[in-house]
Amino acid sequence: MAVAIAPAPAGVSLEALAEKARLLRKRIITMTTQAGSGHPSSSLSTVEVLTALYFGGVLRYDPRNPRWPERDRFILSKGHAAPALYAALAEAGFFPVALLRSLRKAGSPLEGHPNMRVLPGVEASTGSLGQGLSIGVGHALAARLDNRLYRVYVLTGDGENDEGQIWEAAMAAAKYHLDQLTCIIDHNGFQQTGPVPEVMPLVPLADKWRAFGWHARDIDGHDLGQVLDALHAAARVHGQPTAIIAHTRKGRGVSFVENDYTYHGKALTPEEADRALEELGWK
Repeated sequence: MAVAIAPAPAGVSLEALAEKARLLRKRIITMTTQAGSGHPSSSLSTVEVLTALYFGGVLRYDPRNPRWPERDRFILSKGHAAPALYAALAEAGFFPVALLRSLRKAGSPLEGHPNMRVLPGVEASTGSLGQGLSIGVGHALAARLDNRLYRVYVLTGDGENDEGQIWEAAMAAAKYHLDQLTCIIDHNGFQQTGPVPEVMPLVPLADKWRAFGWHARDIDGHDLGQVLDALHAAARVHGQPTAIIAHTRKGRGVSFVENDYTYHGKALTPEEADRALEELGWK
């Protein structure tokens, strides 16, 4: 049987993880600017969550054997944030970092949204918002039926929590006591067309999840310590799935992009990218 590669040795420092997050941000900005399209701001808000999952000793995976049956599953339900996932997968060794330069190019496996049929490490083809949690419920039920111990993590966005399918999946997960399932909400406060309170208010979000039978908690989604603590704590919850509401900032790390929804589906120009990389300490 394959042995999972330990993404982070015991005692890995938060400083080392913060440096990893800084690297992922660099690659997100660089690849989307090179492509001339993509969703950089939605990707930037997810970075600490992905860093904790892939490099903080949370996910069990083996990039040499991406379909290892005992691997943990991560599903990026907000598939438009694919550049963040691609940056993490490349850094984790699923494919060469140089492939990131092919984002959104014809014939590239790095499509605008994740495609599980062409890229190792991608567990679900996503992008149609609201579907990822249902997929996660299916994986968690399959683990139970197959007597496997893998865990399932789903990352959703604010807009998805407007979708009825999310709440249907939430009801099913609670009914079947899927305690190996964790849903992380990238609660950056914006949707494609404006602030969440104006488009469709979600508060009180944690209370909604609790009302649906989930264990729920709020965290600062850019505090790696809090993110790691919440993810590890979820593994200790019995009889309930866990929802982690990660309060984040859209475009985190780039001052002129943060909390500006007009950058939702717009790549930075080369001049803006240079400025962003300078802010991140790469220039």
